[in-house]
Parts: sequence; C-alpha cells; structure tokens
Amino acid sequence: MPQPRPRGRYFEEFAVGDKITTAARTVTEADIVRFAGLSGDFNQIHTDAEYSRNTPFGARVAHGILGLSIASGLAVQTGFMEQTVLAFREINDWKFSSPIFIGDTIHVELEILETKAIPRLGGGVINIALDVKNQKGETVQKGKWTALMRGKPKD
Repeated sequence: MPQPRPRGRYFEEFAVGDKITTAARTVTEADIVRFAGLSGDFNQIHTDAEYSRNTPFGARVAHGILGLSIASGLAVQTGFMEQTVLAFREINDWKFSSPIFIGDTIHVELEILETKAIPRLGGGVINIALDVKNQKGETVQKGKWTALMRGKPKD
C-alpha cells in the first residue's frame, strides 16, 4: 500500500521567491514566565515590572530567544515542512531589531532565497528569509534559516 503524501513540500516543490505568511500569535505574560522557567533566564527585564519601568523599554519584554522560538512554531504550523523536513541546519544573520512586549501579536513572513539539491542526502537545502513582525507591521526580528528537505520519492 502506498504511503500517503505528506502535508509538507518536497525539496523540488520549493522555488526561489516563494512566500509564506504565518498566522499571528499574541505573546502573553504566561509565555514569558514559562520560558523563564524552562530556560532558567530570570533576567529582571523579563520578570520584574518595577525594574523594567526604569529601562529604556519602560516595560517587561519577552526574551529574544522566546520570540525566535515562537517564530519557529508559527512557521512549522503552516505545514510547509510537515513530514518533509530532514534537519534544521542553521540560523544566520539573526537580528533582534525591536522588543516584543507582553500583548504584542507577532507573525512571520518567510521567503525562499535559495535551493540547492543534495542528491546523496535524498533532497536538498532551502535557505529561508524570515521577517518577524508585530501588530503594527514593524519588524521585531529577522534572519535566515537553512533547512534540509526531503526529495520527492522515486515512483
């Protein structure tokens, strides 16, 4: 019996210039508290409202890595890598441009920058630009990812 087709795209189905926009997600205080507990990063800029009032941001901000993690989850939820990603290989040129505040709603705009076949691994590499934006359309984080994707099965 043949295997059902995965939801994700095979390497050959990506083209330079392809764009994907994720759903949006609001960052909550609970997200920050859970991430602090998981990571062990209890820096006051994230966890202490009084301390944070006297910083240049004027309020608590999400951990930068929490923003990156949420961006990753939003990207995966689009389904384009489901059952077809073989490995997440690199994060390049990642910039934390602006803070993510409690209550900000972020989404990710992805664009395929490059594809490179690697037949010996059964697929190829895609390079993706990511632009994480808040509810005002402002870029809060951006960078590039490299992922190894499965090739189409031979019939």
